Amino acid sequence: MMEFIDLKQQYRRNKARIDARIQVVLEHGRFIMGPEVAELETRLADYAGVPHAVTCANGTDALQLSLMAAGVGPGDYVITTPYTFFATVEAIMMLGAVPLFSDVDPNSFNLCPERLEDTIRIQRGQMGSRLKAVIAVDIFGLPADYEAIEGVCNRAGLLLIEDAAQSFGAAQGQRRAGSFGDIATTSFFPAKPLGCYGDGGAVFTHSRELAETLRSLRVHGQGENKYRNVRVGMNSRLDSIQAAILLEKLAIFDAELEARQTVAKRYREQLPDGLQCQQVADGMQSAYAQFSVRARDGSRDQYVARLQSSRIPVQIYYPVPLHLQPALSQCGFTPGQFPVSEAIAEDVFSLPMHPYLDENSQHQIIAALK
Repeated sequence: MMEFIDLKQQYRRNKARIDARIQVVLEHGRFIMGPEVAELETRLADYAGVPHAVTCANGTDALQLSLMAAGVGPGDYVITTPYTFFATVEAIMMLGAVPLFSDVDPNSFNLCPERLEDTIRIQRGQMGSRLKAVIAVDIFGLPADYEAIEGVCNRAGLLLIEDAAQSFGAAQGQRRAGSFGDIATTSFFPAKPLGCYGDGGAVFTHSRELAETLRSLRVHGQGENKYRNVRVGMNSRLDSIQAAILLEKLAIFDAELEARQTVAKRYREQLPDGLQCQQVADGMQSAYAQFSVRARDGSRDQYVARLQSSRIPVQIYYPVPLHLQPALSQCGFTPGQFPVSEAIAEDVFSLPMHPYLDENSQHQIIAALK
């Protein structure tokens, strides 16, 4: 059966190098925060184009650590998108902060800068100095419009966090995902463009002070050693084996990104007219964590049924926007508040996407859709 994301084929390509890296870890025995972790952090920072990369246990922790390092806490307010995975809002609420939402652009599916500016103006009038930050999510691997969003947040004096869980390897102009805003985060969940064989995450920043705070927070708020704690932190360290795997995957990452572009190009050229592709603006490059399309006129179920009847895997991501999730019922959000996100949640579905998706398999997918 066709794979939605083919991790087995990727492993076969890189098996000897990955196995050798893992063997080195097994032999030196430093299984948590071993030398591979420091090497990976250097490589990640260089790749993203920032001075500091701090690894952690997963992408959700990366968001929570970022908010903690920036001093966000109980009673503060953070604006984000309603159309993403629950982890983004979960990190806010775990710190006792309150999530607010701003609607997305109907073509990119990312935060709309104009709507964000309106949201900030309205919420600043109500929340005052308690409005602390914005988390922009790079949905499906496409960076948000940071050229505009950074300006909006700078004018408002708000911290900007880039949630690049899906977009590591993507770019806007000459800048890569992980370099936008005050802090950026990513995830190394296996299905991500750069994924390990378990959980993992990282935080990126231009600030040495924030990086030092992040390194403390990920190990129980330690100071000069683990038995002197200077703040309340968490246990969020990266395993050496996962770092070793990521180092070898990073070595072939650019080639895989190029293959993703080829797969995406085929889809864009051959998909039926009834499907709207996620719009990638000039100067943008998506990492294509997923290839997601929007079905017109309420026809998503028909397309999904065609794929399933042909034994082709298909996914519907985020069918319930965050503001309508039961876990946020106490926040008082109601249907209709963020109509673009709600419409997208009704219309969008995702097709198989990975660097090893061959042309024949893609023709099968496209034929089933037609």
